[in-house]
Amino acid sequence: MKHTPYGYTIVDGKAVVNEKEAKILQKICDNYILGMSLMASAKSVGLKIQHSGVKRLMLNRNYLGDDFYPAILTEEIMNKVEEERARREKALGRDRRKQGKPVRGVVYTKFSIPKIDVKYENPMKQAEYAYSLIGNEVST
Repeated sequence: MKHTPYGYTIVDGKAVVNEKEAKILQKICDNYILGMSLMASAKSVGLKIQHSGVKRLMLNRNYLGDDFYPAILTEEIMNKVEEERARREKALGRDRRKQGKPVRGVVYTKFSIPKIDVKYENPMKQAEYAYSLIGNEVST
């Protein structure tokens, strides 16, 4: 087996709920639904993880239960978390790709510089001179 999700322990080849971690996971979800940020939700229960890790924890479908993992979260809680996440995404304007709005393409910049002659003895002046010769061409 690869990685055992937070909240579970493997005993005799079967996943069992780690009650302490399950309560922490449930509290993180409750805090987030009540308005705390992802990191603040985790920090409030003593976990030091980045916001992306908290998001992965809360949206892990294994927590709903399946053939191997017993349920830790309900479908209702998972839906509330996803609704709150989507609401915040929209409020912050981070849902543009999902709305079909155009997203700027990748911008490529090509830099060029001619052969540089030593023009100044002062290294700072020489560096300024060298940087002034750098040309660029932007394309998309």
